[in-house]
Parts: sequence; C-alpha cells; structure tokens
Amino acid sequence: MKFLLVVNPISGDKDKDALLKEVKSYVKDGDDLTIYKTTGEDDLQAIKKELEQVNFDRVVVAGGDGTVKLVAEALEETECSIGILPAGSANGLAKDLNLPEKEEEFIPIALYGKTRKVDTILINDQLGLHISDFGLNAELIREYENSSLRGKLGYAVNSVSTIFKNDAPYTFHIKTDTEEFTKEGIMLALANSKKFGTGAVVNPDGEIDDGIFEVLLFKKIDLVEIIKALNNADELSEDFVEIFPVKSAVITTEKKIPFQIDGEYCDYLTKVEAKILEGKLELAVAL
Repeated sequence: MKFLLVVNPISGDKDKDALLKEVKSYVKDGDDLTIYKTTGEDDLQAIKKELEQVNFDRVVVAGGDGTVKLVAEALEETECSIGILPAGSANGLAKDLNLPEKEEEFIPIALYGKTRKVDTILINDQLGLHISDFGLNAELIREYENSSLRGKLGYAVNSVSTIFKNDAPYTFHIKTDTEEFTKEGIMLALANSKKFGTGAVVNPDGEIDDGIFEVLLFKKIDLVEIIKALNNADELSEDFVEIFPVKSAVITTEKKIPFQIDGEYCDYLTKVEAKILEGKLELAVAL
C-alpha cells in the first residue's frame, strides 16, 4: 500500500516526532510512506499536488478535526480513504468513531483498518465533518487561535474569558427542509455526530452515517446539563438544548456572530447554508 501521512505540527500537545517514529514502525515491508507537514499556507493545494503525483491508497492524518477536514477537502473526487491519528487539541471525530486512545491501538487502524462510509455537511461551500457552530464555542476557538497557549490548557484558559465577554444571547432565524422559525440562544450548532471534542455528548441521537444532521440550539449555560453531557447522557433537557433533525438548513442572524467549522474559526457571519452529503467520505474505523 501507498500512504500519504499528513501531519499538523502545531495541533494539540502530542509530540509529533515521536508519533511519526511510531507510525513508521507499523508500516509493513514493501509499503510506502510519504510525509507532508502542514504549514498553514496553501496546504490544500499542496496536498492535492501530492495526490496528483502518486496514486495513494490511504491518507493518514495526524492532527485534530480541522486537519481531517483539510484532507477530506483535498480528497474530493477521489476514491482514497482516510485514517485518523488523534493528535489535535480536540479530536471529536475520533471520539465519535470510538477510536482507541492508545497509539499502539489507533495506529494499526489508521494504516490498515477496515473502512466505513460516512456523511459530511456542505456548509457555505466548505465541508463539515463533525460539529460546526455559531456563538460561544466559535468565539472560544477564535480566542484559542490567537493565543500562545496550545492543547487542553489553552482551551481551559480561553474558556473563562470567553464566557464572561461574549455577546450572547443571539437571535437565529432557521429555515430547514421541513419548517421555518426564529429562536434565541447562546449557541447554534450543526452536528453530524454525538460529541464535542471534549467528549461531551451534545447530540445523543446523532449518527455520522444516517443521512441527516441535527441543528442544535443551546439556550443557556446550565451546569447540571453540562455535567450530564460530560457523562454521556442519553437525553438532555429541552430547556438546555433543542434538537432539530434536518437534511438542509439556512441560518440567518440579525448581527454578525463568530462561526467555526470542525474546530477551525471562519469569520463573523450572518448567514450559513448547509446540506447533508450522504456517504461522501471513507474513514478507517476498526481492524
């Protein structure tokens, strides 16, 4: 097999050099491994160029959800599958796929594991794989990206300041494939899965391959419900979050609100258009 290993050197707090050394030790004799390290400049085009030059069987990603999203966009119109090495600050997609946390368990899956076709969400002409949102979480990600602190510590420090200086609540006008309404909340998410990168269950009925996604409207910060989410609750109070299963949605806001896709901050937006793309992506999930 021919592998392209895409590494995000600055994602999370995992030692990437040590991880690369470990990955190389699992590559079977006769198989080829090409390494590409992201720089933050023209990575999409650079990865596409690598894919044009060599007929890779699988692209393995060492990074978080944003790096997996980058590779997924590069792989559009190809038959290549993706293996995930969870090495980001948030690894929500890996958690949703129930990938193991130990390197000796997730590396063989990423390289040689069986695959599963999953849905993606087309969001304003970008791919969304996991969870995207308006509001509080997007503001946190914006603060984190501008901070010198990385990993879980960076998220923790920036969470405190974000909670106290955000502009919530926000007013959202939501038009789906079945209904139209206006609601107020502190955050609105487009979820293709169950969990945030923290592991908190925010969409108990979410599945990554069910042909729909969920619009989640979070109404308030509720410590009891947050603790329930962190403990894998099967149900969350409607006073905390309302959930709307949809195939498409157009979200508009009265004022510009921070928006993020898969852990990557986008901009302050007033409109997002989203629709499900069924079976768009092939991911390695188990041996």
